[in-house]
Amino acid sequence: MLRPLVLCLALSSLLALPATTRAANAALVDSFDLAVPQAPTPVTQEGRQRLYYEVHLSSFSEAELAVDELRVIDDASGAVIQRFAGKDLADRSRVIGRAGASLAALRPGERGVIYLELDVGTRAPRKLRHALSFRRLAAAAANSVEGARVEVGQPAPVLLGPPLRGGPWVAIHSPDWPRGHRRVFYTMDGRARLPGRHAVDWVKVDASGKTINGDPDLVTSNLGYGAEVLAVADARVAAVRDDAVEAARVSANPKHDFDEAPGNYVVLALADGRHVAYEHLKPGSLKVRVGDSVRRGQTIAALGFTGDATGPHLHFHVADGTTPLSSEGLPYGLSGFRVLGRYERLDRLGKEPWQPLADGVAAERKGEQPGSNTVIEFPH
Repeated sequence: MLRPLVLCLALSSLLALPATTRAANAALVDSFDLAVPQAPTPVTQEGRQRLYYEVHLSSFSEAELAVDELRVIDDASGAVIQRFAGKDLADRSRVIGRAGASLAALRPGERGVIYLELDVGTRAPRKLRHALSFRRLAAAAANSVEGARVEVGQPAPVLLGPPLRGGPWVAIHSPDWPRGHRRVFYTMDGRARLPGRHAVDWVKVDASGKTINGDPDLVTSNLGYGAEVLAVADARVAAVRDDAVEAARVSANPKHDFDEAPGNYVVLALADGRHVAYEHLKPGSLKVRVGDSVRRGQTIAALGFTGDATGPHLHFHVADGTTPLSSEGLPYGLSGFRVLGRYERLDRLGKEPWQPLADGVAAERKGEQPGSNTVIEFPH
């Protein structure tokens, strides 16, 4: 007896909706679950604030979907901060578990990741949301979905000291490299994390741009090998490893298992909850143990060639945990350094000098993370 009444009420409710709402509901299609697992926090590079983060999109559709555009929106004003489409979108995205696949043909149940590095000038918005334009491959109609609202974090108030002395040092990192630190997830303890989101590999050069003095295959010929590695803040030693062996020749370095990749390392716990990781350290060089207190500028180890590395260098990143591969990478600023120039093409490193700074560009930097492949000097 109740069914006709319920049906009548349901129809009445639907008819009472505005026409635009009914039309929108009629056009609804299964699409994506959008998420930003790690909220962005501004990092300053070359005088500009940037937001490094990732948008994850999981398809709940039974059809193949093509993503045409992503729009990043200031949630307060509704203004579009940046649009990504075409080759730009393709170059900064991947489909998990399917090499060579793209968001132009995402299969049912697949997850894609879009890596973003937003230039927000001198002031970051407080909150973001994201709009995705997509279509079914079997149909021409365009659709869109909004979601993945996320609050933007506040920059860490504590600036870090230099991890090394003098220079020149090349700050090797780029968000564009498909297998660079910026884009490599590690899934441990039931969660995918990106520890190298803001990681830098530090390589020593001389004034001519050379990185080697002597036999290029000998580890000890590297100009940075054995350089003192410094505590960047007053901190407590949270984790160490000093039993990884080191090949005498670069060509003899084997492929390492997942947990062996960092080689010898030190992780410092800062007072503000962040952790600083130093990796690939020289065997026997660690001067600290777990539980030790260190002072900013104190020598804690030496630059080496342990773990997965193509040459001696210092891997440096800041994260939210004590284990190098199972933590989320966080931004940071250094207390001061001098920019000498940049390698526009990293394949020229070791072969020719870097490109000097353009006229009028400030060389002295404070509170920043070095830009991609910049050449800098730290205080001696």
